[in-house]
Amino acid sequence: CFQYAGFAGGANAGMKIFIWNQCCASLKQELLQRPVQVTQKDLAERVELIVEQVRADGDIALKALTRRFDGVELASFRVSEQEFDRAHAIVEDELKTAMRDALQRLRQWHEAGKPSEFEIDTADGVRCGRILRGIDTVGLYVPAGTAPLPSTALMLGVPAAIAQCDSIVLCTPARSNGEADPAVLVAAQLCGITNVYKIGGAQAIAAMAFGTDSIPRCDKIFGPGNSYVTQAKQLVSMMPGGPAIDMPAGPSEVLVIADAGANPVFVASDLLSQAEHGPDSQVILLSDSADLIARVAVEVQAQLGRLSREAIAEKALLNSRAIEVDNIESAIDISNSYAPEHLILALRNPREFLQQVKSAGSIFLGDFAPESLGDYCSGTNHVLPTNGAARAYSGVSVASFQKSISIQTVSQKGLNTIGPCAVTMANAEGLQAHANAVLLRMGKP
Repeated sequence: CFQYAGFAGGANAGMKIFIWNQCCASLKQELLQRPVQVTQKDLAERVELIVEQVRADGDIALKALTRRFDGVELASFRVSEQEFDRAHAIVEDELKTAMRDALQRLRQWHEAGKPSEFEIDTADGVRCGRILRGIDTVGLYVPAGTAPLPSTALMLGVPAAIAQCDSIVLCTPARSNGEADPAVLVAAQLCGITNVYKIGGAQAIAAMAFGTDSIPRCDKIFGPGNSYVTQAKQLVSMMPGGPAIDMPAGPSEVLVIADAGANPVFVASDLLSQAEHGPDSQVILLSDSADLIARVAVEVQAQLGRLSREAIAEKALLNSRAIEVDNIESAIDISNSYAPEHLILALRNPREFLQQVKSAGSIFLGDFAPESLGDYCSGTNHVLPTNGAARAYSGVSVASFQKSISIQTVSQKGLNTIGPCAVTMANAEGLQAHANAVLLRMGKP
């Protein structure tokens, strides 16, 4: 296995650089591993304890856990009208305008891509179709740890509203002053959400999963979060009476594929924009140009020192790497194996390679499509599968908030036409009652 350099600042500083075709099979596999969040057994035990506490003791447990983890004593979890009013007074008009603009583009994109109802004749006298219904009660989780995410409230609130869910519940952690982040509250109200509760972490997931005196039980839970939130979502979804969940959505990640013509300043900024999310985030650069990688390395170090979240980004870079490949096709293959949450194709002709991409949460084409736009205001949704889940999961959409229900209408003629087919298949499976249900209607007891 061959490693030929570290990022600028020394062999042990920042992202390390590897040459793919000089790495052994075990190192290649290691290079595509996500950083370990917490020992899996330890994490599962901690989260299970929190969930069981909330399930058994409801609001009493929530108050104790909020005091323990957030350091704040709350008399009520629900955000009051007065708190919404204070939020509107605090949040600057410029941010409100930006959120309204982002919301409009989100609506356009989600409206264009939403599922539709249909009916078709599958045989003479047999008409089949699909109807759509919004999920009754959905729970939205909006993180507010080291960086509050009002954009997540928009990303979840817009498709939920379009899907016409009967009730939308939003949970977000309380700040040290006992109030929710003002920008998150403004974003929630822009989406028409008024059922907002100041509770965070695994305890918020448990509350929405099973309900308490204060917080309604939800049929499906959405939203990103840290390893505790992700583990809690997966745990409650497997418990009797538990809710469905959107996807495993954990720490953020980006994979950038760049050719020799890419702008190293842009590429470095894209890597750092994800690295600053948290110390457990991961960024990967793939390029067929050793010169481009070296220039990006220098630029990462230069930009890193100017970031307010430098310490966080620096830790994330320790879990990250740059990899030199023989060609862009090889980079696409590696990306498909990794299945990134965000994939940036910083290529001269990115659409030429789009067909080869099989697994990614969201794709950004060309030099002028930073992932940051997708995080906020391009119109696509930023709640995306992470940790390789993009191999099987899609990002949040209107369909995520809906139930697709099939319907069929059959006339006597239609029954006579397709009934024999059903009888043959039922008999082959040894299900006589199935066959009889058809035969009796055909007058053949």
